[in-house]
Amino acid sequence: MEPSLELKKGASAHPVPTGRAPQKNRRFKAPALSGTQALTIKIAYAVVSIGVIFLVWYLGTRYRVQFYIRFQNVPTPSEVFREAVHVVGSDTFAKDVGNSLRRIFAGFAVAVVTGVGMGLLIGRYRIVNQLLMPAIEVLRPIPAIAWVPMSIMLWPTTESSIVFITFIGAFYPILLNTVDGVESLDGVLMRAGRCLGASEAQLFWHVILPGVLPNIFTGLAVGMGVAWVSLIAAEMISGQYGVGYYTWEAYSLVNYPAIVLGMITIGALGLLCSGLIRLVGQTSMPWLAYVNGARK
Repeated sequence: MEPSLELKKGASAHPVPTGRAPQKNRRFKAPALSGTQALTIKIAYAVVSIGVIFLVWYLGTRYRVQFYIRFQNVPTPSEVFREAVHVVGSDTFAKDVGNSLRRIFAGFAVAVVTGVGMGLLIGRYRIVNQLLMPAIEVLRPIPAIAWVPMSIMLWPTTESSIVFITFIGAFYPILLNTVDGVESLDGVLMRAGRCLGASEAQLFWHVILPGVLPNIFTGLAVGMGVAWVSLIAAEMISGQYGVGYYTWEAYSLVNYPAIVLGMITIGALGLLCSGLIRLVGQTSMPWLAYVNGARK
């Protein structure tokens, strides 16, 4: 063998150190934020997001913009604020808000019980899926507002018919998200539960339900938004009180500041309800904080 070949072999077997440490491909990690810092940043982003809307509103009404979107008849923020000072403390407005909240929680509670229950059964058992899903898919495209005349005929009181409309709005998002969660559940978890001797009821309680909770709370958040849309529409058409009726009455009386105040009230109530759902979800699923932290 030639010396040059031996030298090459020796050089490849024992590389000469260069004095520089090998570089590793490391991903940059942002420093971890404390809970207070994360909350402060989240609130700051929310203030900026909502502030942009109010800024556009102020500028549009201040300069009476008429570029395709017309602001000449839109009340200014100060006019709406004066209307709020005049109305918010009254018993009538408090009664309207209280009645809308009672209706939304009643219809939403029924939608949660029926939507989650049926979603678990439809997702788990094929025969239930084949029996119920065709009828559900036929009824689902019907908008909640189209049910108003039928609900007035079906239910004995206006109150129960409005609660039914609210239920219709929340039911389908909750149901479909629950079904999707059960069908996408990892089969390894089910087989592990079976191997450990779990019964069908134990599988539902200890395996299926915890695994589907993220999908369920996604459906709850979407369903709450649709429920508010359905409730306001029902109150505008057939209600005698409530935030929707207040807004529609203001339109009939050409009270523009009251219209905007009703819209802001609806948005604020919807935000509070969605925040309550997220809070319950975080409390019910503490493990998601560790999962999301591991993914970052």
